[in-house]
Amino acid sequence: MGSTAAAATAETAPFQPMLIDGAWVPAKGGETILVENPANRRPIAAVPRAGAADVEAAVAAAQAAFPAWSRVPPRERGRALLRIADRLEAEAEAIARQVATETGNALRTQARPEARNLAEIFRYFGGLASELKGETIPLGEQVLSYTRREPLGVVGAIIPWNAPVLLAALKIAPALCAGNTMVMKAAEDAPLGVLMLAALCQEHLPPGVLNLLTGTGAECGEPLARHPAVRKLSFTGSTAVGKLIMGWAAERIVPVSLELGGKSPCILYPDADEDWVVDGVIAAMRFTRQSQSCTAGSRLFLHRRIFDSFLERLVAKVRTLTLGDPLDEASDIGTIINRKQFDRVCGYVKEGMQRQDARLLTGGLPPSEGPLSEGYFAVPTIFADATNDWRLAREEIFGPVLVAIPWEDEEAMLRMANDSHYGLAGYVFTRDIGAALRTAHRIEAGWVQVNQAGGQVPGHSYGGYKQSGIGREFSLEGMLDSFTQRKNVSVNLALPPPR
Repeated sequence: MGSTAAAATAETAPFQPMLIDGAWVPAKGGETILVENPANRRPIAAVPRAGAADVEAAVAAAQAAFPAWSRVPPRERGRALLRIADRLEAEAEAIARQVATETGNALRTQARPEARNLAEIFRYFGGLASELKGETIPLGEQVLSYTRREPLGVVGAIIPWNAPVLLAALKIAPALCAGNTMVMKAAEDAPLGVLMLAALCQEHLPPGVLNLLTGTGAECGEPLARHPAVRKLSFTGSTAVGKLIMGWAAERIVPVSLELGGKSPCILYPDADEDWVVDGVIAAMRFTRQSQSCTAGSRLFLHRRIFDSFLERLVAKVRTLTLGDPLDEASDIGTIINRKQFDRVCGYVKEGMQRQDARLLTGGLPPSEGPLSEGYFAVPTIFADATNDWRLAREEIFGPVLVAIPWEDEEAMLRMANDSHYGLAGYVFTRDIGAALRTAHRIEAGWVQVNQAGGQVPGHSYGGYKQSGIGREFSLEGMLDSFTQRKNVSVNLALPPPR
């Protein structure tokens, strides 16, 4: 499953089949989806356009594989993940280049770090296989009562396009470690890196344990989410689709894990007017991923005392970021994923530019001529505004648009920070550790970083509050809570003597 040529045409785009029951197959209906390079809007590959019949075949394969896989000793399952990790490490650069080509994420700043993290994720969960253990309950000497962690069965997983291989790994590794089998649907805009990941996994797995489908949400994702044999749904994507997933799961009382959208606050206290904080705000905003991240700190709450001076520093640094070809090592920032998202981001920028009480500090609409006009390149954009009330400060744009809002009173600032139906992440910058922790504890979000703005790491319990999701990922507790069920066994040890 190697990388594809960027100059392919719709007629010559190489075909990449999908994985069902250990075999690489086309869709039963024979239809395909073209995958586009967002940097030049040219097709680079064709993948199967899976439908309900393909979902049926994949779920049947996962069902058939489950009894044997669930009985494999956990440490042996863990060793399989460790062998996969070695292969992922060896192929990291090829995966990175594929991801950069299909997502538009810059190779140096985004795609390569994402690909290199895959081995760490599989090693982490492979090493946790021995932790799939229960407890004994002290009910007296006459009763042995204990719990078991048992797999759920067939897991249906659906992932988005913004960090495709990372998010795929975060579902595959813990689910398989816990003894489940999986049917995953890749995002139609970025399936190629995930197909490479699945191919490397398949080298060390029995047929049917992992099945990977490519197709649209309506034609493939919905049949998977509603399939009666799927015993667990794990979804990462928009809050709107997450609500649909949860509704379909409720029809048959199926557990769900949802990692959804965000509109995260980034809070700066008066002592944070420093260059290292500028770097932190840029990292929190995920500008080098075109801010196509649910943890983007896109609401910047700046203390009024440093509002203008900090924004001057921030604008100057943002303007030094290089926007360009995702495969160019010199590029800091790549492209928006597709035309639909590109137009959506541009629409928000236009609205901000027309708002009289908002100041455009840098950025704006993308170039209409030159090399960047050939792709979906969005310019990092910063608006300064007085309130948290307008649409750009409340809705998840999923593009490089930051809104800076001044504050003076801490209580009022916290009310604004929490005035959102999202609650995924938050960031606090200050040298006053008391203020930092006080604020971190009061932000209604599942993950708050203080004086840093890095990405998630294995072992970190990651997930959202409110409409940002249900459940946790990246961690031991995430694996146990999301991919196992607890059974209690009680044994009477005080049998009467035999007659």
